[in-house]
Amino acid sequence: MKKDGKVDGQRPFKLAHQTLCIRAINFNRRSVVGYVELAIHPLVPNLRRVKINMSINEQWDARFLYNDPSLEICQGDAKQRNLDYFQNFHLTSMTTVDPDTGNGEVTIRLPPESHPLISELRPFKVCIEFSLEQPKGGIHFVTPNMEGTPAERSCHLYTYKSLYENSSRMWFPCIDTFSELCTWKIEITTEMGMTAVSCGDLIEVMQMPDRKSKTFHYFLSTPTAAPNIAMAVGPFEILVDPNMHEVTHFCLPHLTEILKHTTGYIHEAFEFYEELLSSRYPYSCYKQVFVDESFIDMDPYATMTIFSTNLLHSSRIIDQTIETRTLMAAAVAEQFFGCFLSMASWPDAWLTVGIAKYLAGLFIKNKFGNNEYRYLVSKEMKLVQDYEHRVGGIVLDPAAKHGTHHFFVWHRQTISPKYAEIFQKKAHLILRMFEIRIGQQLLIQVLNKLLALAVSSAQQKFLANTWGNTLLSTSSFTKIISTVTGKDIQPFLDLWVSQSGCARFFGSFVFNRKRNVVELEIKQDLSAKGALKYVGPLTVTIQELDGSFNHTFKIEENKTKFDITCHSKSRRNKKKKIPLVTGEEVDMDLSAMDADSPVLWLQIDPKLELLRQVTFEQPDYMWQYQLKYERDVVSQKEAIAALEHYPSPATRKALTDVLENEHCFYKVRIDSALCLAKVANSMVTSWAGPPAMMTIFRKIFGSHSSLFSIKDNSTCHGPFKKSTCYMPTEVFEFIMGLFKYNDNSRNKYSDCYYRASLIDAAAATITPAITIIGSGQGLSTDSLTTEAKRILEEITRCLNLEKLLPCYRHVVTVSCLKAIRILQKNGHLTTDSTFFINYAQYGVFRDVRITALECLVDVIKTDLMPGDLYWLLDLIESDRDKYVCHIAMRQLIDNPPFKRMEHNPLHTEDLVERLWKMMNSTLSHDSRLRCDVADLYFTLYGRTRPTCLVIPDNLVVLNLKDKKTRMNPAIVPEEMEDMFESDDDDEMNLNSSMNAAESDDKEINVMDVSPLKDDVSLKRKSDMAFDLIKSDHGMMTEFMQNEDSNSKFKFKLKGTSMEQTSDTMATDKKTPKTPVTPSSANLSFATELSKFVGVKPEEDITVASSFSKDTDRLSDDSMSPSQSSSAPASAVTSQPTSFSGLFSSVSMVDSMDHSRLHKVKKKKKKNKKHKHKHRHEKSERDTSVDRFKDSEQESVLSLDRFKEGHKSSESSTVNSPSVFNNAPSSPEFEVI
Repeated sequence: MKKDGKVDGQRPFKLAHQTLCIRAINFNRRSVVGYVELAIHPLVPNLRRVKINMSINEQWDARFLYNDPSLEICQGDAKQRNLDYFQNFHLTSMTTVDPDTGNGEVTIRLPPESHPLISELRPFKVCIEFSLEQPKGGIHFVTPNMEGTPAERSCHLYTYKSLYENSSRMWFPCIDTFSELCTWKIEITTEMGMTAVSCGDLIEVMQMPDRKSKTFHYFLSTPTAAPNIAMAVGPFEILVDPNMHEVTHFCLPHLTEILKHTTGYIHEAFEFYEELLSSRYPYSCYKQVFVDESFIDMDPYATMTIFSTNLLHSSRIIDQTIETRTLMAAAVAEQFFGCFLSMASWPDAWLTVGIAKYLAGLFIKNKFGNNEYRYLVSKEMKLVQDYEHRVGGIVLDPAAKHGTHHFFVWHRQTISPKYAEIFQKKAHLILRMFEIRIGQQLLIQVLNKLLALAVSSAQQKFLANTWGNTLLSTSSFTKIISTVTGKDIQPFLDLWVSQSGCARFFGSFVFNRKRNVVELEIKQDLSAKGALKYVGPLTVTIQELDGSFNHTFKIEENKTKFDITCHSKSRRNKKKKIPLVTGEEVDMDLSAMDADSPVLWLQIDPKLELLRQVTFEQPDYMWQYQLKYERDVVSQKEAIAALEHYPSPATRKALTDVLENEHCFYKVRIDSALCLAKVANSMVTSWAGPPAMMTIFRKIFGSHSSLFSIKDNSTCHGPFKKSTCYMPTEVFEFIMGLFKYNDNSRNKYSDCYYRASLIDAAAATITPAITIIGSGQGLSTDSLTTEAKRILEEITRCLNLEKLLPCYRHVVTVSCLKAIRILQKNGHLTTDSTFFINYAQYGVFRDVRITALECLVDVIKTDLMPGDLYWLLDLIESDRDKYVCHIAMRQLIDNPPFKRMEHNPLHTEDLVERLWKMMNSTLSHDSRLRCDVADLYFTLYGRTRPTCLVIPDNLVVLNLKDKKTRMNPAIVPEEMEDMFESDDDDEMNLNSSMNAAESDDKEINVMDVSPLKDDVSLKRKSDMAFDLIKSDHGMMTEFMQNEDSNSKFKFKLKGTSMEQTSDTMATDKKTPKTPVTPSSANLSFATELSKFVGVKPEEDITVASSFSKDTDRLSDDSMSPSQSSSAPASAVTSQPTSFSGLFSSVSMVDSMDHSRLHKVKKKKKKNKKHKHKHRHEKSERDTSVDRFKDSEQESVLSLDRFKEGHKSSESSTVNSPSVFNNAPSSPEFEVI
């Protein structure tokens, strides 16, 4: 729907159409060459600049300025190492180039020749050439190290984005926001053996005259945002869906057979969504591409989705089916909401994400059953509750409330990846709650209305704001709800969307026999992290002897008591069938219950109508009745969790009955088996009869309906030694017998997951070793116990068999690696990190690598091995598989090598500097990985400065006026921002009249010119995340008048990292033969800066610049990415006279003297006996004032030195890390 906010209002033009042409792809060099053409319609007659998004990491061929503050977040004070400092700059850096606020990395100044036509609001085109060499973000090359052509080696590439991250700018110039829609023409040229897949309809495939390459032409007529554009190129095998010809599947060579089986059901998802929404699929085609080394398992785009090859499976695999089909169905749902109907801005992301997840949940409910759906909802609710309780609340609308996390939630590229993952789940739960409020039928009508308006809007030709209905915002969604249903949902949004946290209830009850009532008490815990105060209705269900009864209460206070009158009376010895909530009547053994109470069990919010956590107290026999006779899987799951704390024969019987009941949901039976193992351990002294699982396993073995129960039942045999650290011999022999007699040769289904579970069960039987080793001797197989030796032999046999006959996804190898690590931790094997490092190398299957890295992280924590830790960090920085890097970092976060404030050999300054450099600059190409490092930094050191670092003396400032000691923010304080004026050319009047006539077909190509010979542009990192000093209006006017418009826009993008680039960043090695004239942008900035600091400008300024690779030290020449020759000595000694009183940490001497004298007088009046003491304090304060005077002069001198290094910079910025709260909305950079 049309956005009511200011997002579009801040951009003075509209993008009508964009052409993306990929001219050449080189897999050997991993490079791409192409160009884009943007058709722009101005909205204001005085449009002079166009800001676009692009990411460039090396040299440019044309003359222009470029600002990408994400290349290095903190560029000023290298001594700062606290996370809050970094996150403030991180947010500012992302905001200054955020296209939602009208900003971008490149600002194109339109030539004067175009001004007359722009004043008439006529459209024009901007053409940009670009190239990428070995890109590290946005696009990924998979190039196996084999012999042969790229097609023979199955080389391929694909683009990607991370959750909500708009990363299209990483591989082609665009306006990288979901709110800027346009039509697309995409041309991709590849060699003959390759196939190019992209968004839109395939118009034609043209063979080039050289017969060595061909061009694929795609056209997307539906208005689509740049983040929803993707491509994939490779030697794909093509499969047209036999049930739905509009759907096409692509896979790598030799995978067609399993592709047919995996995708054979996809037409059912389309039919379900179209029937449910009463609306056709919004696009004319749909493509599924399966690639290797995928960034995420499912990455949806307009008319196509990129999947991981690991999701493919044959008909012999059962365990993978549900996961794969769920992901594919979710991808189709995101075609409706997410790609076709996209979010208007980041605060509206919860709507598109939540609706897509809600529709996917309804598909699961329809295809896999209501039990699977409710179990999924319960699982997601538990994950949300745990995260909010452990980390902090998740607010769906970040514009409504400030978060308390160590990261900012206001921007999609600054949030933690784990936060983004839980954000999706919470959005789904809130949409489900909304469905309960208004009803599923009305909600579906609302979604149908949204799609109908979007389809009607997308079919219109381009006019201003005609495509607004294809953007979904919270305000427009509220209006549609009010129109369709007549209900006001604003209170619901204020409670669950604008606030963070979930409700936390603690309940207990007492039965009053005289009054025949249940006295229920419900409390809310508001002190816990992530808690939300809930005010509203709450449903309580009581199962009585005469049936189930629902009661709704109004929760208003933190502690509320209710009296519930029972409908039944105690029967004592009367026997009668008891009706359940499903209408079924069952016989129950009531001997365990209270003879005077008719209550069987009680539940709070049994239908999961709220996002809540319930802790309820009731007798154990009630939990047992609830587990055995309640038919809802969520209620059964809650009962199992409670019975874990009530080990007794009655609990054992209740769990056994559920486990043996084939009519129970299989996941409930699995949970019962796991709980039964824990109960058996707690009852080890009183347990009678054979071990718990052996009898049950023999009963259900061979049952087709108990497949998963059998697999997990075998795993549950192992934990029977936790209490006594002793494994019963019969249990161990039973598990070894399962290995010996397992024969799956006549089964058409694979048993690889079952064999993996047997290895897990065997590993669970391992107990700590009690071995006496002589001096100078190490562990060997001779010192192993009999049980450990047999387990090791079985693991070795399985690993060797895996190398010859690998199973699906190497699940057996994964279990073997975990078992070996358990043997090491229990002292049976010597810890050897090299073993896991070999399995973690690039080229090994992804699941095996992830498991090996998990074991390696555990080795690092237990053995404190710095070499292994730094090897792991090297892998995270340089490995090609970005998903493995992401998982490795999450493993370090979940299992950190040391705790916060802990004295540990790994807790060193080198590690701090390494992590700081990684998140500051090294991982600039991957915001997901950068935020992962920030999470690890927070886990290890918190939000303050790490304790292992020594605080420099000059970093602490004593503020006499406020009587505080605080960290010096940097060189320039925040108050200096008011001294700088904005460039007049940046002030766009967004409220200009839009009554101009419709533009004709006449267009101007502002690129059709030739470059200057003498002028050279610099590609460089941004000096700051925003501007501090801008050229005055007069100088800029003079600059524009002398500007030569005959310059060609030719942008060359390079994807290499900053560490690998040359120190010299100038595109031309020649220096100007003549002094720089006043019309130069260099002198314009230098002159203005010289006026400000009182320094005369130099006549000659060197164009070539360099930057230092060492970002860990603060110096005048190391932290500036773009440097010039040093200033004269006089520049260093000169001091500006206008800085007095600007520094927040330094007050005026006069005002300080007045404050001091006033306080001295008050103290004299109060206590005259200590006059000499006051005089002494006065002299001390005078000394402090003198120190502050010196400090002020030193600060000014350091500012002068700091600014000298930026005289030749062509950007109107000053590298000051202290100013980040009130940054200008956009940088001053031009392409000329």
